[in-house]
Amino acid sequence: MPSQSSQDTPLHKIPPQNLEAEKSVLGGILLDNTAINRVLEVLGGNGEDFYRDAHKKIFRTMVALLEKDTAIDVITLTDALKTAGLIDPIGGASYIAALADSVPTAANITYYARIVREKAVLRRLITAATDIVTRGFDGGENVDEFLDDAERIILQASEDKIKQSFYHIDELLKDTFKVIEKLYEKKEHITGVATGFAEFDKMTAGLQPSDLIIVAGRPSMGKTSFCLNVAQYAAVESKLPVAIFSLEMSKEQLVLRMLSSVAKVDSSDLRKGFLGEKDWPKLTRAAGVLSDSPIYIDDTPAMTVLEMRAKARRLRIEKGGLGLVIVDYLQLMRGRGTADNRQQEISEISRSLKAMAKELNVPVVALSQLSRNPERREKNRPQLADLRESGALEQDADVVVFIFREELYKPCECPKDLSCTCGRRGVADILIEKQRNGPTGDIKLVFLNKFTTFANLEHAHIDYGAIA
Repeated sequence: MPSQSSQDTPLHKIPPQNLEAEKSVLGGILLDNTAINRVLEVLGGNGEDFYRDAHKKIFRTMVALLEKDTAIDVITLTDALKTAGLIDPIGGASYIAALADSVPTAANITYYARIVREKAVLRRLITAATDIVTRGFDGGENVDEFLDDAERIILQASEDKIKQSFYHIDELLKDTFKVIEKLYEKKEHITGVATGFAEFDKMTAGLQPSDLIIVAGRPSMGKTSFCLNVAQYAAVESKLPVAIFSLEMSKEQLVLRMLSSVAKVDSSDLRKGFLGEKDWPKLTRAAGVLSDSPIYIDDTPAMTVLEMRAKARRLRIEKGGLGLVIVDYLQLMRGRGTADNRQQEISEISRSLKAMAKELNVPVVALSQLSRNPERREKNRPQLADLRESGALEQDADVVVFIFREELYKPCECPKDLSCTCGRRGVADILIEKQRNGPTGDIKLVFLNKFTTFANLEHAHIDYGAIA
């Protein structure tokens, strides 16, 4: 069988396009100015979905007229193109007149716009796939990195999110003012993902999209419990899909903790099976609440950021969105194997987690260990320099939170059956030591040890029996 000529391969064919659909979109707008709003919902305003360069220029000019509240017709469009020096490149005034006659009505303009968009997505997929094929033949790249990059490129193309390198500030200001207007209308102090901890949300305005939040503390301070509480609130109350990557505890252990927290059943009794008759109804109700919440747990050990990012991407596509990612904990992650030492490896992991937060546009909460330095200080309060194995954690993080329970160093000596007077029993200091776009400061919460859960500090409602 003769070999196929290179000229017959798909790469040498004319890219997918439908010029008649493009003309129908432009002609429909000339017939009915209001139709452009339906088109913008499908194509956006930059005109990149059009195949013919002349059509891109015409559509962008139409959008410019719309923004000036100017009628879009053959005369105004022709005049605007002449002023911009574009009338001859697009085919002259006669081409604009022909567009107006190319379609009898604008009734089907949304359908035509979808055709234009579908062809544009196909072209982008072809471009992305061609790039992947070329790089694959070139060789020399790390296979894991190449796979991750290839997946990202394809997903971006399929989601129609190919972005330009630079944005003019005028475009950014318009989008920013839309956000400000929405916030003004809502008049709420929480603009990100609410945690359920009132003072924490007030100070941070919630966990912000694309932020890397480091939650650190010495062992037994309650890092995992704090983050599970945040995950539960985001999923149960805000109905946001939450991805939990647990590299330390099994998925079964995490579920037991969440059941104890929601049901208010002693976690120790739950692990041992020592349950009373009153506990079963509470556990059943808690199971119902959790089963209806969009919480997804992956307990694969020693995961790399590349693997984690790929799984998070797929989850976002499958569930139609992603609200929060939690990593417990980052020192148990693996790097790519190219670092000379552990400090460089942690720095690489830290940068990659921040990149994942930006790419997915969700807050990524990563738990971290601290060095033993707090034990050596008289007051034991953690500091940014205590972040274990890498100063890059402090640099890459948008927010750094320490969990500090003084009672673990200086146990409360107040009678257990009476209210605490020393102020240490069951009190956890949530120390916001760094916040790139907000204030730093301390917040106090109650840690209910029996239920492995944190609660807002409202002394009148503290169950000291649950703290023991």
